[in-house]
Amino acid sequence: MQLGRVIGTIWATRKYETVKGYKLQFVQPLNGKLEKIGDPIVAVDTAGAGPGEVIFYVTASEAVIPMDVDMAPVDASIVGIVDSINIEIS
Repeated sequence: MQLGRVIGTIWATRKYETVKGYKLQFVQPLNGKLEKIGDPIVAVDTAGAGPGEVIFYVTASEAVIPMDVDMAPVDASIVGIVDSINIEIS
Protein backbone atom coordinates (compact mmCIF):
# COMPACT_ATOMS: atom_id res chain seq x y z
CA MET A 1 0.00 0.00 0.00
CA GLN A 2 1.07 3.55 -0.65
CA LEU A 3 0.14 6.96 0.73
CA GLY A 4 -1.42 9.69 -1.35
CA ARG A 5 -3.64 12.78 -1.22
CA VAL A 6 -6.81 13.19 -3.28
CA ILE A 7 -6.27 16.31 -5.37
CA GLY A 8 -9.32 16.14 -7.62
CA THR A 9 -12.23 14.16 -9.01
CA ILE A 10 -12.68 13.02 -12.59
CA TRP A 11 -16.20 13.25 -14.02
CA ALA A 12 -16.92 10.86 -16.88
CA THR A 13 -20.18 10.69 -18.79
CA ARG A 14 -19.29 7.22 -20.05
CA LYS A 15 -17.33 4.54 -18.21
CA TYR A 16 -16.42 0.94 -18.78
CA GLU A 17 -19.24 -1.20 -17.36
CA THR A 18 -17.25 -2.62 -14.42
CA VAL A 19 -16.25 0.82 -13.07
CA LYS A 20 -19.73 2.34 -13.18
CA GLY A 21 -20.75 3.42 -9.69
CA TYR A 22 -17.18 4.23 -8.63
CA LYS A 23 -15.63 7.70 -8.45
CA LEU A 24 -12.35 8.26 -10.25
CA GLN A 25 -9.97 10.42 -8.23
CA PHE A 26 -6.69 12.19 -9.01
CA VAL A 27 -4.18 11.10 -6.35
CA GLN A 28 -0.83 12.71 -5.58
CA PRO A 29 1.54 10.05 -4.18
CA LEU A 30 3.18 11.01 -0.86
CA ASN A 31 6.06 9.80 1.27
CA GLY A 32 5.88 9.22 5.05
CA LYS A 33 6.48 12.93 5.68
CA LEU A 34 3.48 13.74 3.45
CA GLU A 35 5.76 15.24 0.79
CA LYS A 36 4.86 14.87 -2.88
CA ILE A 37 6.66 12.12 -4.77
CA GLY A 38 6.19 11.36 -8.44
CA ASP A 39 3.34 12.38 -10.72
CA PRO A 40 -0.37 12.22 -9.87
CA ILE A 41 -2.27 9.07 -10.82
CA VAL A 42 -5.92 8.19 -11.38
CA ALA A 43 -7.44 5.75 -8.87
CA VAL A 44 -10.85 4.15 -8.43
CA ASP A 45 -12.29 5.24 -5.09
CA THR A 46 -13.57 2.28 -3.07
CA ALA A 47 -13.42 4.13 0.27
CA GLY A 48 -15.45 7.31 -0.28
CA ALA A 49 -12.51 9.73 -0.09
CA GLY A 50 -12.80 13.40 -0.90
CA PRO A 51 -10.51 16.16 -2.12
CA GLY A 52 -7.69 17.00 0.30
CA GLU A 53 -7.89 13.74 2.24
CA VAL A 54 -4.80 11.61 2.83
CA ILE A 55 -5.52 8.07 1.66
CA PHE A 56 -3.79 4.79 1.05
CA TYR A 57 -4.05 2.96 -2.23
CA VAL A 58 -3.00 -0.23 -3.98
CA THR A 59 -1.75 -0.67 -7.52
CA ALA A 60 -1.33 -3.37 -10.17
CA SER A 61 -3.54 -6.47 -10.21
CA GLU A 62 -4.40 -5.97 -6.52
CA ALA A 63 -6.32 -2.80 -7.48
CA VAL A 64 -9.33 -4.89 -8.55
CA ILE A 65 -9.57 -6.83 -5.26
CA PRO A 66 -11.55 -4.19 -3.29
CA MET A 67 -14.10 -3.88 -6.12
CA ASP A 68 -17.22 -6.02 -6.38
CA VAL A 69 -16.22 -7.40 -9.80
CA ASP A 70 -13.81 -10.12 -10.90
CA MET A 71 -12.04 -8.12 -13.61
CA ALA A 72 -11.86 -4.40 -14.40
CA PRO A 73 -9.45 -2.14 -16.31
CA VAL A 74 -8.06 -0.63 -13.10
CA ASP A 75 -4.43 0.07 -12.18
CA ALA A 76 -4.99 1.80 -8.80
CA SER A 77 -7.69 1.74 -6.09
CA ILE A 78 -8.14 3.87 -2.99
CA VAL A 79 -8.69 1.42 -0.15
CA GLY A 80 -8.65 3.62 2.95
CA ILE A 81 -8.70 7.11 4.42
CA VAL A 82 -5.88 8.01 6.83
CA ASP A 83 -6.95 9.43 10.20
CA SER A 84 -3.46 9.96 11.63
CA ILE A 85 0.16 9.05 11.08
CA ASN A 86 2.62 8.37 13.92
CA ILE A 87 6.28 8.07 12.99
CA GLU A 88 8.90 7.03 15.55
CA ILE A 89 12.35 8.37 14.89
CA SER A 90 15.16 6.35 16.40
